[in-house]
Amino acid sequence: MAFNGITVACLCHEISDKVTGGRIYKIAQPENDEIVLTIKPEMSRGGGQVRLLLSADASLPLCYFTEISKASPAQAPTFCMLLRKYITNGKISSVTQPGLERILRFEIEHLNEMGDICHHTLVLELMGKYSNLIFLDENEQIVDSIKHISGMVSSVREVLPGRPYFIPETQNKRDPLSETEPGFYSALNNDIDPSSLLVKTYTGFSNITGNELCARADIKNDMSSASLDREEKDRLWNEFHLLVSDILSGNFYPTVYGIGDKQTNSISDPASPDSHGNGLESGSTRFIPKEYSAFELKSFSEMQSRTFAGMSELLEFYYAEKNKITRIHQRSSDLRRIVQTLLERDLHKYDLQCKQLKDTEKKDKYRVYGELLNAYGYEIPEGSKSAVLDNYYTNEKTTVPLDPMLSPAANAKKNFERYNKLKRTAEALTELTAETKAEIDQLESIKVSLEVSADDADLAEIKQEMIQSGLIHHRGSLDRRGGKSGKTSKQRIPRSKPLHYVSSDGYDIYVGKNNLQNDELTFKFANGGDIWFHANDIPGSHVVLKTNGDKMDTIPDQTFVEAASLAAYYSSGREQSKVEIDYLLRKDVKKPAGSRPGFVVYYTNYSMNAVPEICKSIQQRV
Repeated sequence: MAFNGITVACLCHEISDKVTGGRIYKIAQPENDEIVLTIKPEMSRGGGQVRLLLSADASLPLCYFTEISKASPAQAPTFCMLLRKYITNGKISSVTQPGLERILRFEIEHLNEMGDICHHTLVLELMGKYSNLIFLDENEQIVDSIKHISGMVSSVREVLPGRPYFIPETQNKRDPLSETEPGFYSALNNDIDPSSLLVKTYTGFSNITGNELCARADIKNDMSSASLDREEKDRLWNEFHLLVSDILSGNFYPTVYGIGDKQTNSISDPASPDSHGNGLESGSTRFIPKEYSAFELKSFSEMQSRTFAGMSELLEFYYAEKNKITRIHQRSSDLRRIVQTLLERDLHKYDLQCKQLKDTEKKDKYRVYGELLNAYGYEIPEGSKSAVLDNYYTNEKTTVPLDPMLSPAANAKKNFERYNKLKRTAEALTELTAETKAEIDQLESIKVSLEVSADDADLAEIKQEMIQSGLIHHRGSLDRRGGKSGKTSKQRIPRSKPLHYVSSDGYDIYVGKNNLQNDELTFKFANGGDIWFHANDIPGSHVVLKTNGDKMDTIPDQTFVEAASLAAYYSSGREQSKVEIDYLLRKDVKKPAGSRPGFVVYYTNYSMNAVPEICKSIQQRV
């Protein structure tokens, strides 16, 4: 979700409750565009001390309380020294937000060198690439800013010492907090859809806010705002008014939506032991964030959610999890590049081999020519360019091409030689084509594994599989065809474990994250009576449903649906609306000797179509 005005309003309410009346104890600038204030709140507000991070990063401007202490440079930057001079030990008299602008104003009261009371304002503008942290005097003149913006950079507003401070009105939007009912209805007389209209008309609204208000008002967003009837407009106004009332009263509900166990007011559950005693331990529930909001989203009700005590806690959690995903994606970039290069090469090679193999299908024709020439050669005149002979295989006439410089016997020998050559080629190509296809399947499976990798242990197992399969070299290099090189790291990486889910009926479901893990999960961890799932004829994870000794026909249908949905989700068919899933008893799954990791065969199975998703009804363990 965009860091919109409503998110800032929630943040402002939280910060104001915590630090108003508190004193600024320390000021640090660990990054060029980031300030950390250590504040001692009043005893009535909890006492102790808190760290407030103010970031004007152009790519990700943020503001939240944090317990993480960052190292500061040995020489404090000029802006940091200026703040220390004026507001160290200053009292925060208020924290406000102008309208629903993405701006936080910290009004600070302090004593000057003469002991007189002075007032300064620290303004944090959370506006994407225009973000800034600006220090003002009591006359709203700019003392300094963390980023200097001259007239050559912006024709709208200069942010330089001595310039007057103002909020640029570049979008001409209306303040939703002061909107009246007549004004709202007049704004609806527009040809664009209601959601887009709300976003374009009101400050602080993002696309999710517009869509949410339409969802709450039960209005379809595929029509123009002007075409709404009176009842629909009334419902939309009521929802708009309720949202504004919640913002004004500070009635927020910080929530993250994503994939995982739906547990409110908690980031994790206590660890629970693995009931099977097989070494695959269960831990706390895992939650993968996808979106967040300062209020509850009806339009995201199908997703699982986590609520937080405050927006600071939410933001720190959300962006920490997002950073993990980004970091793993960056670390796997070399492996992704290698896999893609090898896959493109193998696909090209496979096409050529298939074409050559198809050309060998005419080999039997030359054998027949040779046999017919041996049988009827005495009837063919010398120097003939062709001969029409009785084909005793088909009881039809067959025209046999001849080399006029050779005798019929020599022509027969030539055809037999061509037949034997094509036969040897077909045999060799059949084996080579099967090997190439197996490598293609493995590489496509590795691509799926890279998509679900969550940590260094997962990447290490994928790399180990590629080394064992000869796709990359072992000694420090990632790729025999070019890539990173160097000495192999001696650092021990924790062993990766399969994903663990618990169905709505209490059955454990395990999902392999790579081919080595798939083999171990299927043939070492699973029992013969467990149920095995896999996407039909496409790369994907092995999924094992632990039956605990129950018969297949006694397990609830919903558990089958949930396990099949996981098999579809962790496959290359994830983007499809439905995926065909094969399932059968694990004892009927076989692994041919010498086959590549993850490769199995089975001859009898059941099938079902599954939606590729992690069902809301299941829990995930880590």
